[in-house]
Amino acid sequence: MSDHSPRIVMKFGGTSMAGIERIRTVAARIKREVEAGNQVAVVVSAMAGETDRLVNFCREASSLYDPHEYDVVVSSGEQVTSGLLAIALQAIGVPARSWLGWQLPIRTSDGHASARIGEIETSRLNESLARGEVAVIPGFQGVAAGERVTTLGRGGSDTSAVAMAAAMGADRCDIYTDVDGVYTTDPRIVPRARKLKRVTYEEMLELASVGAKVLQTRSVGLAMKENVRVQVLSSFVDDDAPLGSAEPGTLIVSEEELGTMERQLITGIAHDKNEAKITLTAVPDRPGSVASIFSPLADANINVDMIVQNVAHSTGSTDVTFTVPSADLAKSLDVLGKAQGDIGYVQLVHDTRVAKISVVGVGMRSHAGVASTMFKTLGERGINIQAITTSEIKVSVLIEEDYTELAVRVLHTAYGLDAEDAA
Repeated sequence: MSDHSPRIVMKFGGTSMAGIERIRTVAARIKREVEAGNQVAVVVSAMAGETDRLVNFCREASSLYDPHEYDVVVSSGEQVTSGLLAIALQAIGVPARSWLGWQLPIRTSDGHASARIGEIETSRLNESLARGEVAVIPGFQGVAAGERVTTLGRGGSDTSAVAMAAAMGADRCDIYTDVDGVYTTDPRIVPRARKLKRVTYEEMLELASVGAKVLQTRSVGLAMKENVRVQVLSSFVDDDAPLGSAEPGTLIVSEEELGTMERQLITGIAHDKNEAKITLTAVPDRPGSVASIFSPLADANINVDMIVQNVAHSTGSTDVTFTVPSADLAKSLDVLGKAQGDIGYVQLVHDTRVAKISVVGVGMRSHAGVASTMFKTLGERGINIQAITTSEIKVSVLIEEDYTELAVRVLHTAYGLDAEDAA
């Protein structure tokens, strides 16, 4: 870090920007960070619901719309909110200006509607911040070769904010959202869930990928790669709430920064009901037969998650069970139906009444017994495990969907995550 004032990126989502009153509230919050001596860049989303409205206009205009022009239309939502926030800041005496993606510029790949950020040129931005201006930057947008506007795909504003923080060498990236941090599990299922003060990038990546909907997986991956400290905070707090630096949100940091003092065995429990189970019966038990199942699915861009191959039958065949995202079930059945001749299975069975339950924690690396606690706890409640996958810091099981809430609650207690002072 150079010897300048602390630099902070603040990101506000669509619900925070939904209407002038909320934009004024955001402006007041930013003013307090500026008065505390910070240089501030703000990344904003479009007003809640606005991007969907713009996407629908494109579809109505033509089902075969030009992706370049689609990006021009849908990126306009963030242009509106960035301009309005700059006006609201100026109205309360805070020097501010908006910077559109092409003005900095934020260079991206040419993948329209799903562009990746390449580099961000910050020289003009640095001059503006040095003059004491707040920079208001529309999330979700950039510019590709040929000076065409691009958008980053859904959830892209979190990624924009982290990328801005990395390019600016920011001390912290504060992401204001409709939750006030990362919890040990979904507080709607377990009222005794605790808010975590700190989580490692790896844990957040695993939690985000297995159902915890706090941050976009892509933004966490980028934060980890660029070593950007990210904090998740609530945008719906009183005017006298503490500043970001003292705010009791959740800080997402490297494992080195977390240290061993605060490391728990299990950090959190996530659940995901968007899984479908497929079983192929009597697959010939020979080399290459498993490849004949998963190659066509990979070619169709279908992500297979959990895989279980049963013990071979005396007939020289085996049953293979695996899961795919529910949204890809119809496509998977179609692909597998067409490949029946190559694979040689007898029957194809599917079930959407399943849920994936995952326990996540970097503490698992140095502790045995995490999985056995999970299996024992579920077994005692009569919850059958249909499939298992593990990584270095995660154990996931597939169970019947009806048991989701019960499983999350009993595991939360079994791993000692219940809050002591909860009612």
